[in-house]
Amino acid sequence: MPSLTLPECARYVPPPVTQEDLDFADLAIIDLSMAHTAEGRAELYPQLRDALRTNGFVYAINHGYTQAQRDRVFDIADVPFTVVPPDEMKTYSANIEKVGYYAGYKPRQYWKVDTENQVLDQIDHYGLNRDVRQRPHPQALRPLLPELDAFARHNHFNILHPILRLIALSLELPEDTLVEKHNFDRAGQSSGSYQRTQEEEEKSKNVWLKGHTDIGSITILWSQPVGGLQILSPDGKWRWIRHLDNALVINTGDMMEFFSGGYYKPTIHRVVQPPEDQRTYNRLGVFYFTMPDDDVRLLPCADSPVLQKVGIQRRCPDEEAPMSEVWRRSRTTKYGRTDLKKGAEKNTEEEVIEGIIVKHYN
Repeated sequence: MPSLTLPECARYVPPPVTQEDLDFADLAIIDLSMAHTAEGRAELYPQLRDALRTNGFVYAINHGYTQAQRDRVFDIADVPFTVVPPDEMKTYSANIEKVGYYAGYKPRQYWKVDTENQVLDQIDHYGLNRDVRQRPHPQALRPLLPELDAFARHNHFNILHPILRLIALSLELPEDTLVEKHNFDRAGQSSGSYQRTQEEEEKSKNVWLKGHTDIGSITILWSQPVGGLQILSPDGKWRWIRHLDNALVINTGDMMEFFSGGYYKPTIHRVVQPPEDQRTYNRLGVFYFTMPDDDVRLLPCADSPVLQKVGIQRRCPDEEAPMSEVWRRSRTTKYGRTDLKKGAEKNTEEEVIEGIIVKHYN
């Protein structure tokens, strides 16, 4: 019989929320508990559809983890940065450009934040594959792997799959159309990752991570109190994301744009210096980045009656559509490493990935 006693782990005390009067985005809140029944899904998918097609970000509540379980996740997330010695961190450095995904420590000053001024990032990042035992981890994390495995499975089956079913319903497709492309035990690199950022402002105009879209299909962010995340609103203004206790922040990425034929655009977002009353705190984040199975070709779901009605916007001809693994590797190895060219649109820079133009936003 398994032990009911959890391994010891220092308590992470979250900083207080900002008291500043910020321009927050007005995001919809969906109740994921409604996704457990067919009737609930029928009521919920229009809400999710409208939220993702306007702001691109949506809050999700009642996702199956209690506040105490959520707090324990952040306790564990702090371990790679506060418990693991620096020498051991080097042993578990991520070889991002070789493997094409984030596994282990991404060191600071790996990404270019400002190409023109050669400003580099100040983000510590520890990434795990959804199969948390796929690669070795620092000693301090090893007793916590069963909990990390449970966390990855919860994100995948209890959050991602319901979201994918709702999106399929919004396209008038069979519910499991997208679920079947996102298996847990098939080859692929969906990952849980933890970030800690610290202040270092140079010439980047307080931007820590420039405006970008995520590589995969769906990103699940566990809301945390230190501000910094902003989205590019439909009116062209950058707005802050407000912290909601034990809520998720959900957004779509590049691969969902491929699947939905442009119906769901990848959400443009960035990370900036926190509000003034939070700048003395580290910013700890927990994310679950999801990718389809490696052998899935990134083709639009052309059978969708919705897409047939509104029209399919392809980023490339179907015969040139990349495989999931190819897109993931190409985007990951080049992100923040290549010198970007000035884009055709104002305040944008561009690079070409697998023959497809990818934009970054200043």
